[in-house]
Amino acid sequence: MLEQLTYAQIAERLSVSTEAARAIVKRHRLPRSRANDGKTLAAINLEEIRHKPLPASSPRGHRSVTDVIAALKARIQSLEAELAAEQQRSAGHRANFERERERADRMVSLQDRLIAELENLRLEAAQQSARPVTPRTLREMTWRERIRWLRTTGS
Repeated sequence: MLEQLTYAQIAERLSVSTEAARAIVKRHRLPRSRANDGKTLAAINLEEIRHKPLPASSPRGHRSVTDVIAALKARIQSLEAELAAEQQRSAGHRANFERERERADRMVSLQDRLIAELENLRLEAAQQSARPVTPRTLREMTWRERIRWLRTTGS
């Protein structure tokens, strides 16, 4: 028996929401029209429609909101514990880094001092090789200085 019903009336008879009733009318491509009060009427035969509403419980595989919230809170706690452990470990690394940086700074200053000394020695050697060698200065030289002087003069 074909009836002209609003979405609210269909929802009441099928024990579903008005949105579900609207979806049923659309899915079955039932003819619709407007009533004088502006509501939509659908021509429906409720005996032909075999609608079984879904059970009130959530579908299999879906968890309730409280379960999801509890799982998220547990995950947050574990992540916070991990973060605290990593921060503690990084504090030790920071101390090592500071110690190594101080050591590197000392090494750089030592290297700068050694380079300055080397430049001074090179300058002294250049000045010594520039003065003329006389028998007297040759006698005053050690054997090592004599060999060095012979190598630099090319004799």
